[in-house]
Amino acid sequence: MNKVSKVILGAVFATVSAVAMADGHGPVTGIDADTPNKATAKAWLEAAYTGRDEFLAVVKKHMSEDGVFVNPRYVGFGFSLDPNNDDAMVVMNVTPDTPASEVLKEGDVFVSVAGVPATKENEDRMSFRGKPGEPVKAVIKRDGKEMDIEVKRGMIISRNTKAESLENMMNADAEEWPVDSYQIAGMVEEGSVIFAVTTYKDTESDTGYEFTERLIHRFVFDADGNIAWATNRGESRFVLEQLGYTIER
Repeated sequence: MNKVSKVILGAVFATVSAVAMADGHGPVTGIDADTPNKATAKAWLEAAYTGRDEFLAVVKKHMSEDGVFVNPRYVGFGFSLDPNNDDAMVVMNVTPDTPASEVLKEGDVFVSVAGVPATKENEDRMSFRGKPGEPVKAVIKRDGKEMDIEVKRGMIISRNTKAESLENMMNADAEEWPVDSYQIAGMVEEGSVIFAVTTYKDTESDTGYEFTERLIHRFVFDADGNIAWATNRGESRFVLEQLGYTIER
């Protein structure tokens, strides 16, 4: 699984990430799924770590039709690129009410960013960095025509509906989805709310570097026992540090 791309481009899924070390995909320890909601949360988390198709099935079955994933906040532009397109930088999603939503549309193709051609060979040179409030200049192609654009960084708070989340998952690479190992370390239920702590260990596909992460998940259930609200908070900076990245001004 290429964790770095998820961190840099922003979380696509709110509950796919998890927490750190276990001996392998195996039984959950320390969790007594003694209520229906706990059992659902346990199945949700196990599927999220196991595989794309497994998670798709659980989300379809256990998420309410008007349920939402609340993504972790980040500072950025509010768009994500198609991870399965190796030939071009194609905009896959644009988050409403973000800086990107004012200038980008789904399907836009980046031609250049800050004067650097948007090619596979230049992938490591591509940068959307800039000073706070300073616009990043780029050229995109839309409907066959090239356009100059400018977009500034901002705080991104996004939610994905069930339908949007299922579509995003279908576009993900099933082979790179599973983590190396995971563990559900604890779960607490209070009324319709469940908090869970998970740990996972994974390997960055491009470099072979291993990393671990811990996350706290929050689920809110509706009266029918379906998940109406799901989110998590993790250790994105800690993951980047394990992979040799630094954060510079």
